Formats: sequence, C-alpha cells, structure tokens
Amino acid sequence: MTAPHAESILIVDFGSQVTQLIARRVREAGVYSEIAPFGAAAEAFERLEPKGVIFSGSPCSVNDAGAPRAPEAFYAAGLPILGICYGEQVMSQQLGGAVQGSDHQEFGRAYIEIADRCRLFDGLWAAGEKHQVWMSHGDRIDAIPPGFRAVATTPTAPFAAIADDDRRFYGIQFHPEVYHTPDGARLIANFVRHVCGCAGDWSMAEYRDAKIAEIREQVGDARVICGLSGGVDSAVAAVLIHEAIGDRLTCVFVDHGLMRAGEAEQVVSLFRGSYAIPLIHVDCETLFLNGLAGVTDPEAKRKFIGKTFIDVFEAEARKIGGARFLAQGTLYPDVIESVSFTGGPSVTIKSHHNVGGLPERMNMKLVEPLRELFKDEVRALGRALGLPQAFVGRHPFPGPGLAIRIPGEVTRERCEILRKADAIYLEEIRNAGLYDAIWQAFAVLLPVKTVGVMGDGRTYDYVCALRAVTSTDGMTADVYPFPAEFLTRTATRIVNEVRGINRVTYDYTSKPPGTIEWE
Repeated sequence: MTAPHAESILIVDFGSQVTQLIARRVREAGVYSEIAPFGAAAEAFERLEPKGVIFSGSPCSVNDAGAPRAPEAFYAAGLPILGICYGEQVMSQQLGGAVQGSDHQEFGRAYIEIADRCRLFDGLWAAGEKHQVWMSHGDRIDAIPPGFRAVATTPTAPFAAIADDDRRFYGIQFHPEVYHTPDGARLIANFVRHVCGCAGDWSMAEYRDAKIAEIREQVGDARVICGLSGGVDSAVAAVLIHEAIGDRLTCVFVDHGLMRAGEAEQVVSLFRGSYAIPLIHVDCETLFLNGLAGVTDPEAKRKFIGKTFIDVFEAEARKIGGARFLAQGTLYPDVIESVSFTGGPSVTIKSHHNVGGLPERMNMKLVEPLRELFKDEVRALGRALGLPQAFVGRHPFPGPGLAIRIPGEVTRERCEILRKADAIYLEEIRNAGLYDAIWQAFAVLLPVKTVGVMGDGRTYDYVCALRAVTSTDGMTADVYPFPAEFLTRTATRIVNEVRGINRVTYDYTSKPPGTIEWE
C-alpha cells in the first residue's frame, strides 16, 4: 500500500475496536491516514514518512506481561504524537511516567475540566471550561513523564489530558474519535492541521489522478480482468481502471442469482451501454444454487461463494487469454479487519474478499485500487468518476448476496420470496423519501414458519424480518427509527403481495464497530 499524498498521519493500532474511526476522523480533516498494527508500525513509519503519529486505545493494560509498546524510535523522530487512552498510558510509561491499576474505572460519558491551555486545544477549549467526552479505561496515570503538564482533569483522572508543547507530544484519556465526544473530530483535526502542520487538501480528485497513474505503472501494457459483483465497490474499481488502461480491461460479471431485484440488468446496462466497457455476463445461478443446497452455516456459504467466484474467474481468464492481473473492489476495512492487531490473520472476517492474495495456480496479480478507501470515500470517488448517483448511492450489498440474508438453506424459491419482499421494502423507503437517510436497509427471510390466518383460511408461511441502519462509514450503525405507520404499511404490502410470507418483524438492534451485514 502506498500513500497517495505527500502528507499523511500514521495510526498505531494497539487493538482498540474503534481504531478505524480515528483514521476516518483524520481523513475528514482532509489528511490521508493509514493504520498499522503496533508490530508493523516501524515499517509503516519508514514507508509513509508521516507528518505525525497517533497511538490508539487497547483492551490491554500497560502493566500486563507482553503488553504492546510503541517503537522507541518514534519518540526521537521529532514528530508530533497524540496518545489516545491506552496510547496516552503507554507513552507516559515509556517516557518515564507511572501507570497503575485503579478501583475508580471510567466507562461512558464523562466531563473533563480544562486546567490549562496547550497547542492541541488552541481555538477549541479554554482553561476553566468543562466538556463532555467518552471514557473507557481501567488503569490511570499516577505520574506524568518529565516535560509534561496536566491540561485537563476529571474527578477520578487527574491526568485526563497531558501536554509537552516543546516536543509536540499529547496524551488524552478519553476517545475523541467516537460520536459521544462532541468536539472529538475537531480535536483530531486540530492535531493534524494545527499541531502537525498538514495542509488538509487531500481529496478524491487528487486520489483519482494519483491512482490512475499508479495503475498504469503497475499494469504496464498487460490486460486486466475485473470481477464485478454488482455492487458499488467493484463498479467504481472497474471504471477507475478503465480510465487508466481503456479496453485492456475486461469485466466479468458473475451473476450468481443472489442479487436484489433488477440489479443484474442494471449492471449490464451501465457497463455495456453507458461506459462501453468490455463486459462478459456469466449466468451462474444454477451453479451457485446447486452448490449451496443443504448448506446452512453462514461461513460455509461465504467460503463456497468466494471459491466459486475464483473458479469462474479462472475459467474466464483462460478464455480471454493474456490477462495477467485480476482487479477487485477490496476496501480499507476489509484489509484492516483481515489482520488482527497483533498481526495474525483472521480466518473468518471478510472471507468473501481475497485480501490475502489469489491461489498460486491462477498465476495472476491483484489490482486493488480502492484498498486505501472507506465506503463513503468510494462513493465520493464514484461521483468524481461520473457514475450516476442512483448507482453510487445504492445501499451496500454483501458479495454473497441473498445467501447470508436467508439463514438456513438457500433455495431458488426462498430467493424469489425474499427478493420480492426486499423490493417492496425498498420501494416504500424511496416513496417515503428516506432512502438517502439510511445507510443500509434490507429484508431477511427467517428460517422459521408460523401459522397465520389470512381471510377465511389458515397459512403456514415464512417470517420476514426488516432491518435498516444509519451510519457514515459502515464501522458503527444505529437502528433507523421508522414511524409505526411506515412499518404497518410496509408489512401489510409484503404479506398481501408476497406469497409465502405471513408475518413481518422489524429488527431494532444497533451494531458496534464491525460489519453491519446480517450474518
């Protein structure tokens, strides 16, 4: 992974579940950022040559045996450092302070009192003010290192924020990256812009131009085959690569029969009609449904679908001939979540992406032009490339499609039932003018049947669950609060218009950081 901008911020990941939100806040400030596990931080530091470094939180205690540490060389590099929660504690301990366990833990909303000014707070907070923050820590700092001073406190954390303005080292015990710290995004922006001196001019237009040049250099005069899943990610990747190498790109749309209503036709029309990009449409519905027969475990479904995708690509690549690269729409969360904070591989997360590489037998190299981007950034890039808003703004749809929205066995009949219910749900959302206010909405066909009475007869049919969440980047999600009238109208339409469903329920579950797909 290369930095597409001369100015960047390195985020050292010590294992916090919200580290990705730090990267998002930095990018929102117009500065490119990358996350590196602490074990790979030295290599990332040398490669990126960042303008500043941020240490993340962690579930660990700095006093645990083998607790993660930052490379000592970072402190001598002359660059600004911001330590968040565990990041503040590990910086304090490594620089000569003392951190102890405490009976007074702080989890949740708290209020800090600003004790003194510092460069990190300039233009944001003043001495004597109180501000809401979000705490999540058990240990506390008992003594700060030489050169530091306390600049914010809480009743149980006398060093809620510390500063060494001469070295531009700052530590905060709270989490500014989460929504529950109202001024947190501005605080991170203050660090990267005011303390680190970044211009804040990183943009999608710049990324597009830099990435096109990078693709041309990587591919040379070779041919590329791009696998289209029908979603936004692979479509944006394909259009970007086409701008770079033209007709040396061939797209293969593997139609596995597990997409939403009308989407396969939309993909073919967009690429063949609007962009005139060479497209091979492979109808594999029967192949996938036969392979999924009797399979109920969601991870087994993912693995079968991922393997079959590769098999189809391999067969099509042989037919095309001369393709030395395979392109796919891997995103930055896919990359991060496929490696634990200790650097070890995850065997289950994002298993429908080949983040770890392709089978050797394919003898092809990967082109992943979106590998540095979050989902909302991919949408912005799509707009910069001229993709229609109706396509770019579509709700995310997982690679395995309906297969993971049908818990239990996947059959043709169940796919048709779910596809019809889902189409009605999305139509009602659009009719209500709510589509763009929702990050992701979909129907799920539950693996249970219930007895119902419809008219003068009894039915024994499926239960359909509806889900809708709000999000900015797909890292966290909150349930969308539909009014009762909307849910009643939608449920009535589904029961009346979709044969095979006699009951509809709404999922009120919110999601912490991580995937927001139904699994």
